[in-house]
Amino acid sequence: MTLSPVKAIGPSLVNLLRRENGRLQVWLLWAFMGAALVATTSLLSGCAGAPGVSGTSAEPITESDEPEIRKRARIRTTLATSYFEQGQDKVALDEIKQALAADPNYGPAYVLRGLVYMRLNDPQLTEESFRRALQINANDADALHNYGWYLCGVKREKEAVEFFTRAVANPTYGGQAKTLMAKGVCEMRAGLVKDAEASFARSYQLDATNPIAGYNLAALLFKRGEFERAQFYIRRLNATELANAETLWLGIKIEKQLNNQVVADQLAQQLQRRFPDSRELQAYRRGAFYE
Repeated sequence: MTLSPVKAIGPSLVNLLRRENGRLQVWLLWAFMGAALVATTSLLSGCAGAPGVSGTSAEPITESDEPEIRKRARIRTTLATSYFEQGQDKVALDEIKQALAADPNYGPAYVLRGLVYMRLNDPQLTEESFRRALQINANDADALHNYGWYLCGVKREKEAVEFFTRAVANPTYGGQAKTLMAKGVCEMRAGLVKDAEASFARSYQLDATNPIAGYNLAALLFKRGEFERAQFYIRRLNATELANAETLWLGIKIEKQLNNQVVADQLAQQLQRRFPDSRELQAYRRGAFYE
């Protein structure tokens, strides 16, 4: 059987990534899905974490020893984060300016500045902001992750992978699963399929609830003809509320390969009931199981 080249990145990234758990994130969906820049306050997703919670190896500054200028910068950055989450970019930028006026070496403010300018589609100031954050702290995993996400979005995949790798190498960084997922997405985009599979597999090991990692593992294994392994990942995803037209369609194709017609029919019924206008249902109706 001849299968088409791997194209999968993830099941409806906009819907899936907006359901992630509430920390400041931004997703360059246009980089992977051919759409416009979409920013959201939930994650992948893309972004490693809220500015102000730095994934560094240095001992954190606590309230008792935080200098007054750092405290002012942190409070302003927290306010800016809130405005950014609400889509008030100009107000967020004003708060960031005040944060940096208080403490010009406050890295999280530069990370947030980069996210704002990324959403405003200003590549020069985006890159300048992330680079400044990394000049202040070269091991800041949040800065490394977000700069990598930006670079991947502007088709500088090899550079992006290097930054993701540096972020993951930080032993105190708590966002490794999402960074590995983003790294896998970028490697897929660069055609590094084996590397992408390894990144998705490690991401899935760290966080089995990540739908992008699970979907892509299933898709890669399906393309390679490892249908039973693919079934494991796609069944787990289709059993959650994150199942959508893409995941159901992939599940149908996998179950058909394993001669599980009853399960394939059940998935097809879900596809027809929940996504009657989807391209996946059209593909199902014309029997395009191997495209």
